[in-house]
Amino acid sequence: MPSSPCNVVVLLSGSGSNLQALIDSCRGETSPVRIAAVISNRADAYGLQRAAAAGIATAVLDHTAFDGREAFDDALMARIDGFAPDLVVLAGFMRILSGGFARHYQGRLLNIHPSLLPKYKGLHTHRRALEAGDTEHGCSVHFVTEELDGGPLVVQAVVPVAPADTAESLAQRVHHQEHQIYPLAVHWFAEGRLRLGEQGALLDGQPLPASGHLIRP
Repeated sequence: MPSSPCNVVVLLSGSGSNLQALIDSCRGETSPVRIAAVISNRADAYGLQRAAAAGIATAVLDHTAFDGREAFDDALMARIDGFAPDLVVLAGFMRILSGGFARHYQGRLLNIHPSLLPKYKGLHTHRRALEAGDTEHGCSVHFVTEELDGGPLVVQAVVPVAPADTAESLAQRVHHQEHQIYPLAVHWFAEGRLRLGEQGALLDGQPLPASGHLIRP
């Protein structure tokens, strides 16, 4: 295990419930994770208040103030790098990032997505799973690459779909699982157990399957 904590920068746009789960998982002096900063593209993101309450540095970078995606991403990278991160965590950051951003943080950029990837990339995943008649749904943590929601999978949690489920009820159960598997993946990375290899994600030096580490109820 690394001798010093893993410096993590979290990017978010909204309520920050996954941030809160990560904060809660880091309590105690022996945690391998140190959240150095939380950065948002929205000044009204509630996640910024969660960070401030935990004594974590915050910053706001309004994407509407920039002339295009790449200009924003360049400024965002400069702001992130000011905190010298070992890992960057996307926690509901509602921006499609440029290829240059993904390459800059290759191997140290994680995202969580509310579906069992590669199913249902993009938005409205719970509704789409219900409309397809799926019996299982869930969430996925993956390394970020230039392909949207397409990077190597780290861990997936499976959620059974009940006959009476609505998009809202399904989302609630998926969120609960997100709050379990995202801190797990971040801690694996911080402990030096999780890495991105040439062929995909590695856990304890062994290649993970294409579906990542699968957690079933």
